[in-house]
Amino acid sequence: MNDDQLLRYSRHIMLDEIGIEGQERIMAARVLIVGVGGLGSPAALFLASAGVGDITLVDDDQVDLTNLQRQIAHTTARIGMAKIDSAAAAMRAINPEVRVHGVRERMSQESLLPLVTAADVVLDCTDNYATRHAINAACVSARKPLVAGSAIRFDGQIAVYDTRHADSPCYACLFARDAVFEEVACATMGVFSPLVGIIGTMQAAEALKLIISIGEPLRGRLQMLDGRTMRWSEIRLARDPDCAVCRHR
Repeated sequence: MNDDQLLRYSRHIMLDEIGIEGQERIMAARVLIVGVGGLGSPAALFLASAGVGDITLVDDDQVDLTNLQRQIAHTTARIGMAKIDSAAAAMRAINPEVRVHGVRERMSQESLLPLVTAADVVLDCTDNYATRHAINAACVSARKPLVAGSAIRFDGQIAVYDTRHADSPCYACLFARDAVFEEVACATMGVFSPLVGIIGTMQAAEALKLIISIGEPLRGRLQMLDGRTMRWSEIRLARDPDCAVCRHR
């Protein structure tokens, strides 16, 4: 770690739980972020500012005027730009040392698997049920921890699914892969702007905790936020022994 890095990350290094060794682990880490919208924007910016060495962004969308109410990685000047390129520009402006890779496509489980395998931690920042399950299945297959967040209207939730631990459920243990329900999107239901910042920032925090191996991650715990009252509730998640995705891990 050079002098500039010691200065840049000094507030992390001052923390006994992180120190120089922990910051070096952050700088050597590889993180995959799927979705660079409302959740992925703050997650990507905080992980870049924290010094995560290698970050891959996956998103097939481009910046639209309606995004700017909540997707803080993007700007008016970058309307029409691919979200992965817009977010990468914002991340490099904060921290030029971060290596940012972009994949502009909607991924399947098969195409996600090599990206997940190469990562240390995966963040699900999407708003699509099928994609969420594809990410989860790839993480189970590659035995990589998944930090999943969601936000709609005034309601947010976050959990960590880490099937490296025998008692940890996967996303499909809680949300059945073959469940039939109506997709809810921000475009039709709306979302409270700061809510995605709260959940996305927490996703970054959980990812950093997993990288450094500090504290207690949200493994097997689903935290839910009611943004109207700013009250949190938490439920414990049990592994489903009959889960079609993770029962044979």
